[in-house]
Amino acid sequence: MVGAVPNVRADIRADRTMSDGRGRALRIATISALVPVSLTLVQCGKAPNPAALAANSQANVQIVNQTVAKTNPQLANADTFEDRFPAPQFRERFPSASESFLQRQMADFSPKHAVQPEQAPYKVASLEPQAPYKRPPRQDLTTLVTMKSSAFPYFGNNPASEAPFLNIAKGDRRGHRSYSGRVFWQDETYNDSRVLVHVPEHFDVRKPGVIVVFFHGNGATLERDVRDRQLVPQQVTDSGANAILLAPQMAVDAADSSAGKFWQPGGFKRFMEESASHLARVTGDPNSARAFANMPIVIVGYSGGFLPTAWSLEVGGISDRVRGVVLLDAVYGEMDKFASWIESHRSGFFVSSYTHYTARRDRELMSMLRQKGISVSEDMDGPLHPGSVVFVETGDGITHRDYVTRAWTKDPLKDVLVKMSATPALALTRVAATSPSSR
Repeated sequence: MVGAVPNVRADIRADRTMSDGRGRALRIATISALVPVSLTLVQCGKAPNPAALAANSQANVQIVNQTVAKTNPQLANADTFEDRFPAPQFRERFPSASESFLQRQMADFSPKHAVQPEQAPYKVASLEPQAPYKRPPRQDLTTLVTMKSSAFPYFGNNPASEAPFLNIAKGDRRGHRSYSGRVFWQDETYNDSRVLVHVPEHFDVRKPGVIVVFFHGNGATLERDVRDRQLVPQQVTDSGANAILLAPQMAVDAADSSAGKFWQPGGFKRFMEESASHLARVTGDPNSARAFANMPIVIVGYSGGFLPTAWSLEVGGISDRVRGVVLLDAVYGEMDKFASWIESHRSGFFVSSYTHYTARRDRELMSMLRQKGISVSEDMDGPLHPGSVVFVETGDGITHRDYVTRAWTKDPLKDVLVKMSATPALALTRVAATSPSSR
């Protein structure tokens, strides 16, 4: 009918029916697509099933074989998958020791320490307190050094007679006739200018110390007697004192007490000045020469060594540097020279130990000193002090030959240095403990 209202409801129902069908189909398709995805997500949170993996692997192989058979029949009839991709053998995974493969141990896999960088060739300034310098440890040093100012050779006069010391000749050969009438030739007896130098391992030139000058007696050599028999270097070391030793060779293995260059005015001073440079070189410190040139001195004279000792005190030129004099059975004369030094050097000490061979002269010297008002002690029980004057008589069991190692006590030189070290006023430092030596 013209002008009639169309049947809208019927159309709406028809559209709704169609749309409901399409919506239902869309929902079914969406759910079908989401189910596999959800199953996959669920499987991600679980460990794989070995049986399923094996089945899937076999299925995949079958699918691959079917696909290859359809696409390439010739290849399908050829090698199988195992033939084309064989499993690795045991020897391929674990090479034998004979093969060139690098063999490693468990230690190769341990953590490696970091390599320390090389020390820079420069010092870095720091405000932290620095440790004091320590000299590398070293051993005792005993050596022979040639010195021009040593006692011999000597071509001057004998001050006792003002005659030439070499007072006899035989052709081109010259010699000295001693008071006993025996002739000693210059090239054999008075031609050794060497000096025994001993530096203990503990000696430190930076600390207060002393130079011990040892004048040996008759019939001696530096090595055979001073070093090995009389053990003078060892006594210096064992005392623990900061001391160094100089022992010039006098007449070589001869019954002669001649003083040589020490007879000359200033002779002892020249000897000590030259020794300073040698000691600096021997100790390895060129800058120490000045310290050695000003270091106090202790003179030790044994037996015939009394003569160079007396003349060094009288005309040597540096008697003020001498802090002590030790005579070991050695007062055979020159008492006036010893008494003069004792009287004018009250800051030093004097020790004379004697046997019956020199007892008369020692007692004479004691009398001379007492007349000058100088106090004299006759034992070595106490420490040595500036101005100490000590005379010690030893018993009959003590022999002159062994006097350097056994006088009032064993190792008398060591005992003097120990007692001297106990007195700060004598400016000698103990830097090592005394101990019996095994040498």
